[in-house]
Amino acid sequence: MKMTRKNFLRLIGASALATGAGRLVKAAGSAANSLGGNGSSRKRWGMAIDVTKCQKGCNDCIRACNTAHNIPQIADPNHEIKWIWKEPYGKLFPELFADFGRQDLAASQLMTLCNHCADPPCTRVCPTQATWKRDDGIVMMDYHRCIGCRYCMAGCPYGSRSFNWIDPRPYIKTMNPQYPTRTKGVVEKCNFCAERLDDGLLPACVEACTEKALIFGDLNDANSEIRQVLRSRLGMQRKPELGTDPSVFYLV
Repeated sequence: MKMTRKNFLRLIGASALATGAGRLVKAAGSAANSLGGNGSSRKRWGMAIDVTKCQKGCNDCIRACNTAHNIPQIADPNHEIKWIWKEPYGKLFPELFADFGRQDLAASQLMTLCNHCADPPCTRVCPTQATWKRDDGIVMMDYHRCIGCRYCMAGCPYGSRSFNWIDPRPYIKTMNPQYPTRTKGVVEKCNFCAERLDDGLLPACVEACTEKALIFGDLNDANSEIRQVLRSRLGMQRKPELGTDPSVFYLV
């Protein structure tokens, strides 16, 4: 059939309609898997950080994470590896850092980590599938598949990944034989303590927090502690406008 201008426009219109319908289906699916719950038996692990309970100068959660995952302690900031660390409130929430905002939080250092997004851009750009999302929402790393291209670091809008520019093993203070060490040339990040969750344990950071500032649980379970807290408190996500739907919330 001869492709006339009229037929061409019809074809373009049909393609656009199909694309729009696909987007609507995807959006509907995302909404169904949001905090409203959809009756799914699939878990979605999440964390709420109560910034009012997190004590200034306390780094128990960071130390516990470092010990559990053999995170090297490298003094050079160009080579440091971070799974959990603290950043100024204004850096994490620049859009809320205004003269008329929460001045009591202006000088706060807030804990930050991988957000384990529902729609993680890091997994889409990895050419070897070294980073992927589990069925329970945890964004994982396979150190053996990582080729060090750092596309995932470029794709992450939260700066939650670290690259091993040097061999990290000489900088590990206390070796945990239960968790693998990494090598030069690979990316790593927080994994929500997936290895502990699989054994029925809480993440090391949550267990180490004596102030109970970290609440961890299943976001798809309407009766879980984290869902109850999020119903009663304002829980902020970082950069929600990006559509990544982080699984980490900050309670203010």
